[in-house]
Amino acid sequence: MSEDQSVVLLQRAREDEYAARALLPLDGVADAIVGFHCQQAVEKALKAILLGERDEVPYTHDVDGLLEECRARGLDVPQELRGAERLTLYAVQMRYDANPGGSLDREQALRWADVAVEWASGLERARDPKDPWRSRSEPDRADR
Repeated sequence: MSEDQSVVLLQRAREDEYAARALLPLDGVADAIVGFHCQQAVEKALKAILLGERDEVPYTHDVDGLLEECRARGLDVPQELRGAERLTLYAVQMRYDANPGGSLDREQALRWADVAVEWASGLERARDPKDPWRSRSEPDRADR
């Protein structure tokens, strides 16, 4: 994947985060749907980070494995992502109708998504001082 693909992945991560944020307060939306979008936001953000470091990314939905890959590449993973590996179940559940058991802490899941997207955005800005994210049409993060 090219740098442009990492930018696209990060934008898709942001869109999944927005979807989760919009669905979060709706009682009629199952935890599995919110969990899926949070998991996708984290997964895509981590893959965008990894693509920024090298031109390859693991083909996996395993959040813990992606976090370990970030650490293996010498990246300082934010402490706020501790526990985010629990979201992996929601990627599988949505695809294969598996039941992960228990319930989702929606607020925590959204915090993981937000931290992952912010971390990836910060690393992208550090690589590109022109900050491509400010040129995109998106709500200001302070509006949330």
